[in-house]
Amino acid sequence: MPAFVINNHGGDTLDFDGEITFYVIVCVFLTAFGGLMFGYDLGISGGVTAMDDFLKEFFKEVYEKKQHVHENNYCKYDNHLLQLFTSSLYIAALLASFVASKVCTQMGRKPTMQIASLFFIIGVGLQAGSVSIEMIVCGRITLGIGVGFANQAVPLFLSELAPAKMRGALNICFQLFITIGIFVAGIINYFTSDIHPHGWRISLSLAMVPAVVLLCGSLTICETPTSLIEHRNFIKGKATLKKIRGMDNVTAEFESIVNASETARQIKNPFSTLLKPSSCPPLIIAILLQVFQQFTGMNAIMFYAPVFFQTVGFGNRASLLSTVITGLVNVFSTLVSIYMVDRVGRRILLLEACVQMFLTQTVIGLILLTDLKPTGSWNHAEALAVVILVCVFVMGFAWSWGPLGWLIPSEISPLEIRTAGFAFAVSSNMLFTFIIAQAFLSLLCHMRAGIFLFFAVWILVMGLLTLFFLPETKGVPIDAMVEKVWKQHWFWKR
Repeated sequence: MPAFVINNHGGDTLDFDGEITFYVIVCVFLTAFGGLMFGYDLGISGGVTAMDDFLKEFFKEVYEKKQHVHENNYCKYDNHLLQLFTSSLYIAALLASFVASKVCTQMGRKPTMQIASLFFIIGVGLQAGSVSIEMIVCGRITLGIGVGFANQAVPLFLSELAPAKMRGALNICFQLFITIGIFVAGIINYFTSDIHPHGWRISLSLAMVPAVVLLCGSLTICETPTSLIEHRNFIKGKATLKKIRGMDNVTAEFESIVNASETARQIKNPFSTLLKPSSCPPLIIAILLQVFQQFTGMNAIMFYAPVFFQTVGFGNRASLLSTVITGLVNVFSTLVSIYMVDRVGRRILLLEACVQMFLTQTVIGLILLTDLKPTGSWNHAEALAVVILVCVFVMGFAWSWGPLGWLIPSEISPLEIRTAGFAFAVSSNMLFTFIIAQAFLSLLCHMRAGIFLFFAVWILVMGLLTLFFLPETKGVPIDAMVEKVWKQHWFWKR
């Protein structure tokens, strides 16, 4: 039976031919549920922390502060334990990503995804059944281990599976599913907020669904040719390459992967190799992209969107509905990225978004600075204006720094340091996600509207560094990055 394929023509001339087969689409769909796991948690945790039933159960002090009519608008949710509920997942994911890197190299991408699913399922059970703050934090930590493993394996799997011409679009499916997870979480929170007293348990328990899909899916799909060849399984590796490319003539790409694998086998300790000058450019770029992704302020808004919208004057259900709207904007804007990334390239999307995000963060900050006082409330017209600005900000992030923050680090390193380098990227993401999640409500309390101007300054810095130091990787085969990208760049070739 001939393979069903989507032909892939146009763009830059590549070294290797290849088509997108139906089997690849299935593999991408199933593994991208690792992103949905992550996104659902991002969205659900912020909504749950705005639910009164949850606050009364675990954070009575916050609940009591929330009831005070004249409570400081910026400080009503400032509680370190409440922030720890959200952020503990990310410190666990940080540490887990280094272990996941070893597992990814020694066992393969598929087993790493399976381990991620199992940890996530266990964490969901602990979290949804929690009867104490200790138990719920323990659940968050277990979830974090699952997230660390999934975020290590899934982007690598997608980048290694995809032909170079379509690598950007297929890899961004990971971020697309993150946005879908955030959107679905917003809808679920909207409805469960009226289910008393255990609506929050329903919200948290439904996180098991994407984890089960990832687990079942990872049992049925193939391992990547790169991973098979790394483990000296040449016959199966070449057969898999033929299957995913939809053609028999894959000799050139197969030999390229074999050569990269042989080079990688010479490296006994890839983490120490990262410190060599030749390995520094992709490592620096990978870490900076992940750090900058957090300092756009996007995850702070996603974590605490319901809380934030309550701060600017919406009621509980209205704030949850506003979160659903921003989540929908997030999903459709990520589709723009899938369409554009392999046509216009990575740099154009990043630079355009920096302008867009800088302007919206600045305007939001100035509006809050001018109109939202520590006590009192806004009228709905002012609050609606902020929601619209947040949506414009989310658009810019969703077609640029959101997906490309995962795509570029997964594609720029040579095979010998790919999993180790990506582990540093993932751990950097989780470290700064932890810092932002743990600090945002306190920063909002102390800096007030200045927090948005703080993020605007970071976006300006990001734009300048992207302009001068980030090379373009559009259409470059994944195992040709050193020769075609790093050795050609005006700064990094030195």
